[in-house]
Amino acid sequence: MADEQGKSTLQMDRVMQVAIKRDASDIHLAVGKKPTLRIHGKLVELDTGALDEEAAVSCMNQIAPDNRKIEYQERGGTDFATSLTSDDGEVRFRVSITRDLGGTSIVMRRLPSKFLSPEVIGLPPQMLELMGRERGLILITGPTGSGKTTTLASMLHNAATTTGRSIVTFEDPIEYRFPHGRSIVRQREVGSHVKSFDMGLRQALRMDPNIILVGEMRDLETTRLALSAAETGHLVLSTLHTVSAAKTIDRLVEQFDKAERAQIRSQVSTGLLGVLCQQLIPRADTTGRVAAFEFMAVTSGIANMIRDSKTEHIPGAIQTGGKFGMQLLDDHLLRLVAQGKISAPDALHFGNDKRRLKAELHLTDGQPD
Repeated sequence: MADEQGKSTLQMDRVMQVAIKRDASDIHLAVGKKPTLRIHGKLVELDTGALDEEAAVSCMNQIAPDNRKIEYQERGGTDFATSLTSDDGEVRFRVSITRDLGGTSIVMRRLPSKFLSPEVIGLPPQMLELMGRERGLILITGPTGSGKTTTLASMLHNAATTTGRSIVTFEDPIEYRFPHGRSIVRQREVGSHVKSFDMGLRQALRMDPNIILVGEMRDLETTRLALSAAETGHLVLSTLHTVSAAKTIDRLVEQFDKAERAQIRSQVSTGLLGVLCQQLIPRADTTGRVAAFEFMAVTSGIANMIRDSKTEHIPGAIQTGGKFGMQLLDDHLLRLVAQGKISAPDALHFGNDKRRLKAELHLTDGQPD
């Protein structure tokens, strides 16, 4: 793939083919390091030379469209999607190219070739019930690499193929290509088809949508518009980088000035339908990873907690809300350990309440968090 000096002979199509063959989730290219794959959560170096800056730039030039190269030069970073035709058909990758202390850095996330069904992912059935609502906000949250995009794609594909609705998406970049099915699906890429998420949301309201997907609520104005759209007869889906339902509410509200927060809490209490927080955990019983979920449906009791700024009581409400399909992430982790699907140390690592998990899993204080 590259000569001993790491010069610009690395062929990106070959790297992607190796990643597909070895079932890697990510490709990492960094100056001073050998090309590296993430396989079932672990980093594995390829048997080739370390990259220098010339090789890294060559890799970028092989896969980046011209407008993204310009964006990288002007802003120091760019995101887009690319694809490769393999024996399994077209395989798509989400690409993030950034400039850092070492030079040019490339990370490529492999996207599933097929839409996964909600049942395969293990989504709570109540999530699909929320997708049947006419209006409101549904949030999928979790850290980077926790499978949020795959979950959103599953939910949206299910809605597109089983119901007749007008769906508009705003993504950065477009990762899954949705067939129309029984619906009409319009996908718009930020930076290519529309300047920003908030501008796209403003335009979407004139496109007769039933469902609006906002790839990420990155800024105050996008959040404000998403809440407003959820109030005015649209079902809005989006993501945040939070690890629990209660922290998701806090993150939403704390974006705003203190003078606005009471009004925003009221909006969230009436507009939010549910929050799904997820983590991907290495499996203990086989290769691969399994999803663990926290699910909160906004009942009248939880709506009151949001409105009254008592989010610290939300975990207790989730724990007692089993009849609504609710569950805490930690409870799901404990079940996965009991089923032998994940290890106790991994449950502790990915869980929220470390003290409770240590006690219930009978781990010692010396066990790393």
